[in-house]
Amino acid sequence: MKTKTFRNSCLLVITALIWGVAFVAQSSGGDAIGPYSFNCIRSIIGGIVLLPVIQLMEKLNYADRKPISKRDWKNLIIGGVSCGVILCLASNFQQLGLNMGTTVGKAGFLTACYILMVPILGIFLKKKCSWNIWIGVLLTIGGLYLLCMDERLSLQLSDIFVLICAFIFSLHILVIDHFSPKVDGVRMACIQFFVCGLLTSIPMIVCEMLPNFTTWFYSFCSWNAWIPILYAGICSCGIAYTLQIIGQQDVNPTVASLLMSLESVFSVLAGWFLLHEALSNKEILGCAIIFLAIVLAQIPVKKIRRR
Repeated sequence: MKTKTFRNSCLLVITALIWGVAFVAQSSGGDAIGPYSFNCIRSIIGGIVLLPVIQLMEKLNYADRKPISKRDWKNLIIGGVSCGVILCLASNFQQLGLNMGTTVGKAGFLTACYILMVPILGIFLKKKCSWNIWIGVLLTIGGLYLLCMDERLSLQLSDIFVLICAFIFSLHILVIDHFSPKVDGVRMACIQFFVCGLLTSIPMIVCEMLPNFTTWFYSFCSWNAWIPILYAGICSCGIAYTLQIIGQQDVNPTVASLLMSLESVFSVLAGWFLLHEALSNKEILGCAIIFLAIVLAQIPVKKIRRR
């Protein structure tokens, strides 16, 4: 169990790494083709990518939670549809906030506030956290503020939409925590993406295709749209969200949210490494605080007390 928990924690760190590096693709893709079109197409691509993965896992007998009984199928469908609806709402609220004027840095900070919402909601679900995890949450929020915020923390309507997105993402983490031990994670992720893509197709058609189909079609055929769409669909959706569902098994949901908050750190480091962007002392301090918080949250306080 201890080895499995460590492995799953590593999968969540890889998830955060992929999401962090994919930030550029998400930003440029949304600008090129429209936020709803980008979210819709990348979600459908994420679902399509997982179909052969499911077949391969069956041939290799790796699918340890393959649905057999009616109850298994019921849990899988309910879990996949629930995650898909929540992911659709969260991703589109976030994109709407960005389009209405929330800066990238502020959006990153406000979205990552789910790390505080997850343990608070977990209290109502009888998921208690030890003192070191709560301190880790508070330290992470401070680190994220130093890392992401360049302006005053004033709230506008667009910022409220991003906060709503953070709340919905916290629900997403808790729903995955509930269903992941019961179902095959890859199958649930596949259903999640198709549901998200199908629901997002409605605002895509109404808000982006029908008002000006010619402009939308030319944007759709552009490599400026498809390169980020393919990266986000295959890597950010098909790989990272699947790793999230698998990685959250046997990991405290609050600790999982802390590990995934490394997305902000990796996005800054990717900009420094790939785009040669300078790191300020404030950003370096923010990264250090977040790493310290995550190490603190990993300390097995209960086991130490027993010894």
